[in-house]
Amino acid sequence: MFHSLSLPLLLLIFVAASAAVWFAGIQLSNTTDVLSSRFGFGQALGGIILLAIATNLPEIAITTSAALSHNLGIAIGNILGGIAIQTVVLVLLDIIGLWKEDALTYAAASLQLVLEGGLVIAVLIISIMGTQLPRSLIFARITPVGLLITITWIAGVWLLGKARTDLPWQEKGRAPGTLTGQRGDMTKDTTQQWSTTRVIVVFLIAAIITLIAGVVLEESGNDIATHIGLSGVLFGSTVLAAATSLPELSTGLASVKAGAYNLAFSDIFGGNAFLPVLFLLANLLSGQAVLPEAKNTDIYLAGLGILLTVIYIYGLIFRPRRQILHMGIDSFLVIIVYAVGIVGLFAIAGGG
Repeated sequence: MFHSLSLPLLLLIFVAASAAVWFAGIQLSNTTDVLSSRFGFGQALGGIILLAIATNLPEIAITTSAALSHNLGIAIGNILGGIAIQTVVLVLLDIIGLWKEDALTYAAASLQLVLEGGLVIAVLIISIMGTQLPRSLIFARITPVGLLITITWIAGVWLLGKARTDLPWQEKGRAPGTLTGQRGDMTKDTTQQWSTTRVIVVFLIAAIITLIAGVVLEESGNDIATHIGLSGVLFGSTVLAAATSLPELSTGLASVKAGAYNLAFSDIFGGNAFLPVLFLLANLLSGQAVLPEAKNTDIYLAGLGILLTVIYIYGLIFRPRRQILHMGIDSFLVIIVYAVGIVGLFAIAGGG
């Protein structure tokens, strides 16, 4: 799309698209919170259904384009490669959003979020298992793994809905002393005064802006990477993954600022759980079994995503209040593990 443009112009387009995604993300966060309240979803369920899907619209567009052009490597890398860096967004929410106030996992403690993390791990494990199946295992453009991932995600969302009222846990799913449920500035936001129709319209407009700007980010980022000599899996796991994670960062910071800590966490976990569902879409559009085409770097990144998710699950259960460099202990561990993981990724890519 932007192949003929110079590097300075590409950088300008990239920054403009980033700004569009940022401001659209704020509206997505505000309207999702209002819609979740009015339709009785709750923060966690609203995050995994509405916000997670909306902020992953760029990934949906990239997967669709890659599958139609039979560029399955991009589709796989886009889905599996983005999960780890989207999890790292929680570190930024911890540092920037809360600063010295508290650790994010202490503020957002909820067993529903633990269940969402478990759902992320489940769909990623199924995806990894699917990479080992034969390419011929496909019928009517549907693979058993793609179908199983989708069924698992739907079942997980249903169980999360049940968890809102039926969890035999202290304070109906909330840990004692949690900040979850404190609305902060969001109760005073003018969005709360809007009609439901207006909220839905603004949500849809913000989602469309996120989709278009996300695609522009991907296209301009790809050309920028070419200009500076970064390509292939390294581009997909760094520049592209970071660019398509901007919606999650924007909506997450808006949610944390408003005191909607569950919503911020659920946006990340919910989006990560939803991404592997796109393998079914890629199968249908390409007519091929996508996961068997995965490279060792894709499987490696999926494993890294599982490891980072486990760290945050432990944080949500143990709720440590101690901070290191203005972040929770779990966030500190996540950033270290992610950095080491990326070094390993470069080693794999260099050795391949």
